[in-house]
Amino acid sequence: MAGPYVAISAQMATERRLATIANNIANMNTPGFRAEAIRFEAVLSSAGAQDAHFASAGESYTSLAAGAAIHTGNPLDVAPQGDVWFGVAGPNGAAYTRDGRLHMDAAGTLLTVDNLPVLDAGGTPITLDPAAGAINIGADGAISQGTTRVGTLGLFTLPAGATVARDGGGRVMPDRPAQPVQDFARLGVRQGYIEGSNVDPVLEMTRLITVQRTFEMAAQAVQQNEDSVSEAIRTLGPS
Repeated sequence: MAGPYVAISAQMATERRLATIANNIANMNTPGFRAEAIRFEAVLSSAGAQDAHFASAGESYTSLAAGAAIHTGNPLDVAPQGDVWFGVAGPNGAAYTRDGRLHMDAAGTLLTVDNLPVLDAGGTPITLDPAAGAINIGADGAISQGTTRVGTLGLFTLPAGATVARDGGGRVMPDRPAQPVQDFARLGVRQGYIEGSNVDPVLEMTRLITVQRTFEMAAQAVQQNEDSVSEAIRTLGPS
């Protein structure tokens, strides 16, 4: 009897989806955060007299859609323009983020909001001079202090079709090497802005309600099956 197992597989799938929706909602105000979703498929089993379609465990994926640009006026805040990512030295190797909240440490190393070194196009950490004056960041990522160019933000594009894994915070790691941006006509950065989360709170709340109802329906199906089995035992058992 596959019915209860199908319902339980649906509960497991919706529970995982609930967790991703809750995480998205919790990060809807986190700059550069990428929403996560799960693809589910039906798994066909023909082991019994009739085919049964079970819900798969699901495959998670990260939405790469852009978030809204938010003005801050901070010269070390930068928002990506177009499908570009900042390179950072993550704990597991080179990673990429769209969270442009940058700052310098005492030695002048340019760091992300979670204190990871920001990389240039060659993969080298960027070092500025804390005493050299105001910082200007051009649309192509070129960094100047006064009239002197002191570095360039590494701007990268992720390969089309690459599988993207999360690396903590808003960072991602593609399964294929990212490519440095060469054409700045359409791609670049905007100084004094940050990119907000790409989570749509209204859409996520709608999904939350739908998934909760699906979970409850699956739970009811399991309970009804248990009630039917119990009734059958009482009816067919010895009096």
